[in-house]
Amino acid sequence: MASNTPQMAIKNPSWWHRRTTLEKILTLISVACGIAVVALIISLLTVVLTDRIQSESSSTSAQPLTAGIRFKALPKHHNSYSDVTEKSVEDICLTPGCIQSASKALDQMDQTVEPCDDFYNYACGKFIKETTIPDEKVSMTTFSVIRDRLKEQLRPLLSEDISDSEATPFKLANSLYKLCMNKTRIEEKGIKPLLDILDNLGGWPVLKGDSWDLDSSWSWVKSVKDFRNNGYSTDFFFDFSISTDLKNSTRRIIDTDQASLGISREYLVKGMENPIVSAYYDYMVDMAVLLGAEEERAKQELLNSLNFEIALANISLPKEKRRNATALYNPMTVKEFQQRYPYTDWLDYFNAILKDTGIVIGEEEVIIVSVPTFMEELGPLLQNTPKRVMANYVMWRISGFSSFFLTEKLRKRQLQYSTAVSGKQEQEPRWKECVEITSSNLRLSVGALYIRKYFREDSKRAALDMVNDIKSVFIDILEKVEWMDEVTRVSALEKVSAMATHIGYPDELMDDGKIVEYYKDLEFQPDSNYLNTILYMNKFGTTKAFKKLRMPVNKTDWIKHSKPAIVNAFYSPIENSIQFPAGILQGQFFSYDRPKYMNYGAIGFVIGHEITHGFDDQGRQFDKNGNLVDWWQSDTKTAYLEKARCIIEQYGNYTEPNVKLNLNGINTQDENIADNGGIKEAYYAYRKWAVKHGPEPRLPGLNLSPEQMFWLSAAQTWCSVVRPEAMKMRIITGFHSPGQFRVLGPLSNMHEFAKDFNCPSGSPMNPEHKCEVW
Repeated sequence: MASNTPQMAIKNPSWWHRRTTLEKILTLISVACGIAVVALIISLLTVVLTDRIQSESSSTSAQPLTAGIRFKALPKHHNSYSDVTEKSVEDICLTPGCIQSASKALDQMDQTVEPCDDFYNYACGKFIKETTIPDEKVSMTTFSVIRDRLKEQLRPLLSEDISDSEATPFKLANSLYKLCMNKTRIEEKGIKPLLDILDNLGGWPVLKGDSWDLDSSWSWVKSVKDFRNNGYSTDFFFDFSISTDLKNSTRRIIDTDQASLGISREYLVKGMENPIVSAYYDYMVDMAVLLGAEEERAKQELLNSLNFEIALANISLPKEKRRNATALYNPMTVKEFQQRYPYTDWLDYFNAILKDTGIVIGEEEVIIVSVPTFMEELGPLLQNTPKRVMANYVMWRISGFSSFFLTEKLRKRQLQYSTAVSGKQEQEPRWKECVEITSSNLRLSVGALYIRKYFREDSKRAALDMVNDIKSVFIDILEKVEWMDEVTRVSALEKVSAMATHIGYPDELMDDGKIVEYYKDLEFQPDSNYLNTILYMNKFGTTKAFKKLRMPVNKTDWIKHSKPAIVNAFYSPIENSIQFPAGILQGQFFSYDRPKYMNYGAIGFVIGHEITHGFDDQGRQFDKNGNLVDWWQSDTKTAYLEKARCIIEQYGNYTEPNVKLNLNGINTQDENIADNGGIKEAYYAYRKWAVKHGPEPRLPGLNLSPEQMFWLSAAQTWCSVVRPEAMKMRIITGFHSPGQFRVLGPLSNMHEFAKDFNCPSGSPMNPEHKCEVW
């Protein structure tokens, strides 16, 4: 209703007029940003929808279910996305996590490859074509990308100044990192720290020349004792360790094994004709010369030492013959050991190694001899080799180790050798190296810093749910396999049900007091000598390990499971446990804000892999309590070995295309069996999850069903580019198949993969003959 009466004066000015000038400016900026965000969302939706229309109306080979180069895919089977043109935008996930996941997936794929021909190149082709390996790396993989990210996360935690009120273990981590980073001080010290150590240990004969006069008094036994006291390895002649008793996993026992070699046995047994052995010899000579040796003397004397190391390799068992744990379990008392191998006073030797632990053993102490033939043949080798040759060898080994912590001149020669072996062209940035050194030497301190800053508890809960889902599927598999007798089946079901799970980190890492207690005997100053500090920490760690001899085994020991700041996963047959550190629950493997099919395909694959390790060719030798027991009935064992033989032959027939080497099907069988079982378990776990929770939306720009995205996510965890030298080394010496075959092998064995991608029978990804263990 209108009024002719005059308007009353407004006592309070408008909201706008009440604002200060700064507030008005900030308000205008906020409004402008809001408009920009809305415009960005509208643009994104337009791009997504345009991409959707274009990709789904196109009939080119960019679509995964169209004709390929060799095989034409069958008509697409019915699934929730079989007619995508009729679906609404709600069927596409547009959260930031989904958009980021879609972008990463597309950045790695080559959609011109027919998935039924070569799913690895379909999933990873763009990554392979566009990835350049940095000079300081031997490869670029999903693991290396996440490890780099982890190092970036750890860097500020270690490099920034630390408060005086911080607990000592965190101060130690800060000091060690800065000690490593102080290249100026390391260069000022030069090679003197190592030369002083060598002199204190009796001298390196090749450096001393004719003045080395210990040929009569030097002994290999004394040298090992001295190495132990100075923080070096004691395993140059044979391995000595404290391990869990394989047949009674509640106690620990002394274990002896063949020697730890400077390079892999597989190279050394081929002699100087092998280029890696030749490069190793040149490295030995050059390092001796850099430390002051005459070149011609070094060439002559170190060739003799290399021949001694080759002899050690020749009396060692190859990996193929170390697969039977029972064959490596040979208990005897020290008295019996002395009678069989009487070439030194073993009771004195063992007690000297254990000297600073407070433990003294007697003649009736039971020890394990892993390779009796090695110990038998070691005696004559030691007795027939001149002392100077052996002294040169062990002094070379400690010098080679020490050079990594000394001057750039020594490190550059070390890099030159590394280039010959692995193809690496440059040292990695110093800060990355120092993060790694600090993390590996003070893993409790660094692990605690990491999880307190970065790890999300909801990730731990989500991962545990996945573990339980995948375990449940494996139980289903065990209940249904037709080749397993009922007695063995019951034992297998008990084993998987008893399998312990460790995810993220133990709660004790949140308790400063427990970490302080562990490191209470460790002290060093920020201005300490870098090499000596590393050796001091080595000695600390070795003493800690050897002190466990008389301690009962705690299979849930928080210290053993405190490895959060690493990107890896583990199965322990002795514990019958699986472990997934916090470091792997990120990046390509896991994200809380993306569809479950991505997580089940990535970290789910890894979880299934680790569970299956309990039932691979080596894991199956241990029972539910972690004891070495043959719990398999004869017929079932025969059936298992036949199925494993199929895997061995399948992978042994794969040839790596760049280096033209066949894989070693025997040495890689455990990992291959775990891959094949793991992907199957993860797939069915996801299918069960989807039945319970309903179908998930697809990712923008990808015309793939949830099942197809599961396979893509699984495959992209193994996208990799590897230098030829490193690839040769991995095939010759390693236990894992290259990434390409970790995709092609398991997926081509899966009927479910062929069904989801409609691969014709007989196509490369759907061969008529398939291998299946679990």
